[in-house]
Amino acid sequence: MSILYLLIPLSLILVGIALTLFIWAVKNEQFEDLDGPAHSILYDDDVHRIPPEAQVKKPAANNKPTDKDETHHG
Repeated sequence: MSILYLLIPLSLILVGIALTLFIWAVKNEQFEDLDGPAHSILYDDDVHRIPPEAQVKKPAANNKPTDKDETHHG
């Protein structure tokens, strides 16, 4: 029973800290842009960080396959 004298004030202090942090976040507009970070992962803005030897080379659009490129199994 005497533990309640410790736990009740401790829980009230924790609730007060949580409420203070929530009010601070609302006042500093931390909840204004909820979709921005979710959509930002779709953008390729980190291409400059990939080393050139690791980048995938895209084939040219006007290249036509030749007989040497095709493999026939049979």
